[in-house]
Amino acid sequence: MRTFKKEIKISGVGVHSGKPANMVIKPGDSPGIFFKRVDLKDGLIPAKYLYVSDTKLRNTTLGICPNCVQTIEHVMAALFIKGIRAAIIEIDGPEIPILDGSAKQFIEIFEKAEVTEFNVRDERIIIKKEIIVRQSDMVKELSLLPRLKLWMYNLLTGRKSDGYLRLYPYENGLLINATLVYKEPVIGVQSYEFLFDYTDAARKKFTKEMASARTFGKFSEWEYLKARGMARGANENNVIALNDRGDGTLNKLYFSDEFVRHKITDILGDMSLGGWIIGGVESYKGSHALNNLALRKLFSNSENYETNE
Repeated sequence: MRTFKKEIKISGVGVHSGKPANMVIKPGDSPGIFFKRVDLKDGLIPAKYLYVSDTKLRNTTLGICPNCVQTIEHVMAALFIKGIRAAIIEIDGPEIPILDGSAKQFIEIFEKAEVTEFNVRDERIIIKKEIIVRQSDMVKELSLLPRLKLWMYNLLTGRKSDGYLRLYPYENGLLINATLVYKEPVIGVQSYEFLFDYTDAARKKFTKEMASARTFGKFSEWEYLKARGMARGANENNVIALNDRGDGTLNKLYFSDEFVRHKITDILGDMSLGGWIIGGVESYKGSHALNNLALRKLFSNSENYETNE
């Protein structure tokens, strides 16, 4: 089991709240990542899939608000890649700093930090059976008004509720294949595959090819989102902004397929809430909601997986 030797301080603003966020990552002495809101008197929030309370802000939220922490996926992906299995993350607000909109700066900070090993073997979660969750099934469970809102959104944007996430047996590590499908020409159809086999080579590959990929959104939607409590901390330095035509971006891309590379980061961060998984992940037009639902379905039946301590 690996943790940091000394505490790490990171500050910034939340991409949705727009509020300053000061975070201190402290070494852990037992397995598990935990969040603690130091501005509140409530207890620790485990970084576990069962504690995900919301994904409606296009992010992953842990805990029941007000004792909650939003947008945890990027820092969780960086901790996962770094191999950190124990830590307490103290934060003085509701949202993790967005930094540059990617996992890159978290990775860079963690690479400079010293780590220590405990004589505790890391548990592996080995997927034994195929699990599929579909967006269409989630839509059926919505009440009438949210379903109508989604129908209107799909009508206006040309999107369909046909996304899914599939978990399946795979022996050589955590294999992630993600596909995005957007009507905007600058994105279109993009696919990317990444095998994280828990080696230094895989960590370097992620750092070089995926860590800098940023979150994205349409510039024309920003005022709409801000009026609804979203994207208040978003700017050209932490979000890829698509132009109104959808055929270009207002800031420079690092990769032509940066959008789907960022999706790999989001999936890694969300999957880390289930532990160190050995298996395949196929994400087609996926979402944070589908990621969490897949983990809940996986762990709902002990025949779906086995552990190797």
